Amino acid sequence: MSIVIAAAVFCAPHGTNNKTDSAAAAFASNSGGSAYIAAELTTETVLKEHNTDARLPMASTTKVMTALLICEDCNLDRVVTVPDGAVGVEGSSIYLKRGEEIDVRDLLYGLMLRSGNDASVALAIIHSGSVSDFVARMNERARELGAENTNFTNPNGLPDENHYTTARDLCKISCAAMRNDIFRKVVGTRNWNGRYRSYSNKNKMLARYSGATGIKTGYTVKAGRCLVSSALRGGMEVVCVALNVYDMYERSSRILDECFGTYELVHMTKNARFICGNDICRAEEANFVIKKGLPLTYKTEKNTADGSSSYGNLKIYQENNLIFSAKLYSIV
Repeated sequence: MSIVIAAAVFCAPHGTNNKTDSAAAAFASNSGGSAYIAAELTTETVLKEHNTDARLPMASTTKVMTALLICEDCNLDRVVTVPDGAVGVEGSSIYLKRGEEIDVRDLLYGLMLRSGNDASVALAIIHSGSVSDFVARMNERARELGAENTNFTNPNGLPDENHYTTARDLCKISCAAMRNDIFRKVVGTRNWNGRYRSYSNKNKMLARYSGATGIKTGYTVKAGRCLVSSALRGGMEVVCVALNVYDMYERSSRILDECFGTYELVHMTKNARFICGNDICRAEEANFVIKKGLPLTYKTEKNTADGSSSYGNLKIYQENNLIFSAKLYSIV
């Protein structure tokens, strides 16, 4: 059966096609290798995208993966001696000194707030014993997160022909990172006063954009200006990746504004009930995304497969597009 249901009760992910709209055309006209994507954090539903699968360098947004591994695997209170290999690394720096003692937490904040290339090398060695072994783990973790078109050759994003990602892959990595409580606390910090170091955050989105929650800037001549940003409004958090975008803050802000203006996240609770066949059924608790102001319809169908643990299937539609499906279980 099909009945109209209120959008205020729950919603479902609405996928978008990788089509070039007028905004995307304007975006691409300024530089040949630009890309962007915006996705809802919990479901990773893509809300807006352009040139999403092009392989591009990503500069210091590489450090999203570096930081995620440290947050997942390391004791941040551990005091370490700065490895020799982390001293004098080119590019942005927190100016580590040979033999200096510092805790992992201050290195992590230096990595993400000040984009310290030396901090990234120190953390790689602390984590894995060597930069090469850490890079291997970065690539392994990328595959685990579904980032199939990404290859890391270093933990900081310094230029290398074989160091690349796509906007889609970097969004997957960033969504996973922002679901880590330690990571999101770090990247949402505007000023840090640690045991050994103090830093201010280079990411201007935290001050410029209402609801901003993170996450990382990047720049090299080859990669151009890169920004991964995130913001929370109206109960929905959106992650936006912009690669090789000169006006990265302004462009990302407009993309986020469009996403918040067009979409909303609705939670389907465990108390939601659906008629399927002759039974009243429930689905598992879930989040999904809908377009604002448009009605939803749903259909149910009884499961005829022998031995199935579910009673039936639920399908939710908006504008005749399937946006969410789930198994149904009888509560009788």
